[in-house]
Amino acid sequence: MENKKFSPTQIIIIIGLIGLAFYLGFRSPGKKAEEELKPSETVQNNQTQVPEVRIEDVKSAFNESQIKFGDDSKKVIFLEISDPSCPYCSIASGYNNALNSQSGERFKLVEDGGTYVAPVREMKKLVESGEAAFAMIYRNGHGNGEVAMKALYCANEQGKFLEMFKEIYSDFAERDSGNNDTDGLIARYINNIGLDEAKFNKCMQDARYDKIINKDIIDGLNYGVEGTPTFFINGYKYAGVMQEEDWDNIFKSIK
Repeated sequence: MENKKFSPTQIIIIIGLIGLAFYLGFRSPGKKAEEELKPSETVQNNQTQVPEVRIEDVKSAFNESQIKFGDDSKKVIFLEISDPSCPYCSIASGYNNALNSQSGERFKLVEDGGTYVAPVREMKKLVESGEAAFAMIYRNGHGNGEVAMKALYCANEQGKFLEMFKEIYSDFAERDSGNNDTDGLIARYINNIGLDEAKFNKCMQDARYDKIINKDIIDGLNYGVEGTPTFFINGYKYAGVMQEEDWDNIFKSIK
């Protein structure tokens, strides 16, 4: 049989085909587009990142907080770093329907015909059911948030943190400014929720929460908090106004 000779062009084509066959046969399979989050990962803007704070640090911050509900033995621990004068904190709270609606369709609350599920209200449900614990600390950055945070501390002394929280997060962020009557706003909140005004005013004038507020700010910086709201949920960190898909991703691994 006569040996067939190949031209240089044919040889190049054959080599190319062989290489392609090897590539198709032995290449590694691609990763899934979306993988389940691992417990050690953090959720931030729908992406996973290495956590900056361990669960032990979250528990420590929880136990040191002046405002907390439940204890660190709960399966889920929520830590909210917030500023009462931050509009996005109000959006995440779900207690300012008008602001949520004005901020775009993605933040319009379900009760108003939208799809937004406010994370703070969902956290409250889990705390009330006994499934979770919640704590809150302050992070400065907007208007007179420190005054409002002090009001939350003082209301908490009379067992009315949540009532004051609802009042403040319903409209304080929009009304607060350097030229506004912040004291008048706080006075209205006192009247609305029926606080002992004398005790509350004494608490506000006292400096006992000044050091605590300063500690809150330092703790937030130590935990890598750059803005508000920021949430720590067990081993996860989420910075920003949480969407329903973010909430779902976090709880895939927690539950």
